[in-house]
Amino acid sequence: MPPSIHRLDLPEVLLIQPEVHGDSRGFFMETWNQRDFDEAVGREVRFVQDNHSRSGRGVLRGLHYQLAPPQGKLVHVVAGAVFDVAVDVRRGSPTLGKHVAAELSAESKTQLWIPEGFAHGFLVLTEYAEVLYKATTYYDPGSERSIRWDDPELGIDWPVVEPDLSERDRRARPFAESELLD
Repeated sequence: MPPSIHRLDLPEVLLIQPEVHGDSRGFFMETWNQRDFDEAVGREVRFVQDNHSRSGRGVLRGLHYQLAPPQGKLVHVVAGAVFDVAVDVRRGSPTLGKHVAAELSAESKTQLWIPEGFAHGFLVLTEYAEVLYKATTYYDPGSERSIRWDDPELGIDWPVVEPDLSERDRRARPFAESELLD
């Protein structure tokens, strides 16, 4: 049976709930199915890279995106929980600068599809979290950009006051000064 798909307030961003089969021995679930995913997204999507991160409580990674080539991500938490955010950075989009957020956790097994044209960030809510994500393009450090996590123009209600940030994320630009995707 295909997963349950929920369109969020930014309809291109999808919350995916895989079907989980469990009993006293544990569980089984299909985390990826090309046919079902393409049908849900409405186009063929090709992933070229898988990434895995582990971060401690209060670590905030983001908001990151690539200019060229832009990168779509399918995000899945395998340990702990995160507050996950996608921000529209597409020039001319009717939802430019708008965001959606969802809690992803190992317990819920939900996944978030963040298509090309959206910045992505997450905050770790538990002692630690391990996040897996499939990417549609290879990482290109020269094309990567960051937007300030706490930019008031974005109005993201992060569940933290003082996150643990990388130096790169401390230096991130405000949204108004960010390069947008065409």
